[in-house]
Amino acid sequence: MGERPDCIGKADGQKMYYAYILKSNADESYYTGHCQDIHERLKRHNDGHSKSTKARRPWQLVYYEEYKTRSEAVKREQEIKKQKSRLYIEQLIATFE
Repeated sequence: MGERPDCIGKADGQKMYYAYILKSNADESYYTGHCQDIHERLKRHNDGHSKSTKARRPWQLVYYEEYKTRSEAVKREQEIKKQKSRLYIEQLIATFE
């Protein structure tokens, strides 16, 4: 997980979108979201720019999936959230590590 995903897509230069999961180092809770620049988004979460994650900083990126379109990333984010299951999230993370 130490490697940074490319934020620029394949040879055509298309930007990619991400569905991601963060883990709070403060209380071990999870946060699921989507973005286009995963590194900048993580920085913004840790800098306190997101009202919903500000109180549980710092965050670490523990899982992500890459998509060609924003709508695909949003759809996947919603699928993960719809599970309402910590076990489901932890199983995803286990396959990622």
